[in-house]
Amino acid sequence: MTSMSNNEKTVSFCTSKNRNRKVIVFGGPTASGKSGLALRLAERINGVVINADSMQVYKDVPTLTARPLDGETKKVDHKLYGFLDANQKCSAASWASLAAKEIENVLKSERVPILAGGTGMYIQTLEEGISPLPEVGEDVRATVRERFERQGYEKFLSDFIKKDPQVRLTDPQRLIRAAEIFEATGKSIVYWQSLPLKKAVEASYLNILVLPPREVLYARCNERFSKMLSGGAMEEVRVLLSKNPPSDSLIMKAIGVKELSGVLKGELSMAEAEDHAKQMTRNYAKRQTTWFKHRFKSDLTVVDGDFDAILTKVLQFLS
Repeated sequence: MTSMSNNEKTVSFCTSKNRNRKVIVFGGPTASGKSGLALRLAERINGVVINADSMQVYKDVPTLTARPLDGETKKVDHKLYGFLDANQKCSAASWASLAAKEIENVLKSERVPILAGGTGMYIQTLEEGISPLPEVGEDVRATVRERFERQGYEKFLSDFIKKDPQVRLTDPQRLIRAAEIFEATGKSIVYWQSLPLKKAVEASYLNILVLPPREVLYARCNERFSKMLSGGAMEEVRVLLSKNPPSDSLIMKAIGVKELSGVLKGELSMAEAEDHAKQMTRNYAKRQTTWFKHRFKSDLTVVDGDFDAILTKVLQFLS
């Protein structure tokens, strides 16, 4: 990977027309180096980095979720990082709506939006659109969820299929969502999903897949978690638990939270927690790799972090 010398300057463009409605996207598995490349590119082309990671939207455990460091966020603007509390949720549709607003703001300021993250569904929803599912009121949501808790999965599913025989769902959360929509609208979620996809923003995307060799990626996964431990991850988990977040909150599923919680509760040794968290990180990286290989429409795949190749491709795209 070629380093940038001190005398290299930010690339500028004559008019905003040259990059009108164009967005750069760095996708790939955890620990692949996406964020570092996005930061470096942003410095070169007057860009703004926009988060596309479902864990990094949360305020809590910034070290454990590998959020950009303060020194990095001071170099270039970073958006959609660390703005949600643990009890808040951020679906792919919600994130796409927020990202669309940030993209519009960046384009209006005549800078380049640069997305970076490993949550493939976030990126896919933004680029391809999503079914225009209706909003469901909190009263309806509460009623449906109370019924699910009272009846249990099997009884709830049996009763719901009588109302909506089109639905064939095995995932409890998806089933609840389908029931909420039916309760609110009287129409099956299948109907809503059959409607044309709705895009949050119209733009052209340059998709860059960052995909180091497997042995390199796994070594980075191990090394990064060790650095997280020395960087204060344990204290972050202690603070998170002191807030008594909902057990089903997404941030509680961040890799390392369960393991370090086990240490704090005396259920695991530090060595056991570290080994398990590293294995979980590698497993997650493997799943992400599979997803991005098959579903991410990449225009450039970077194996060795070749920044010159990235910059060349980006400048061609923006010209």
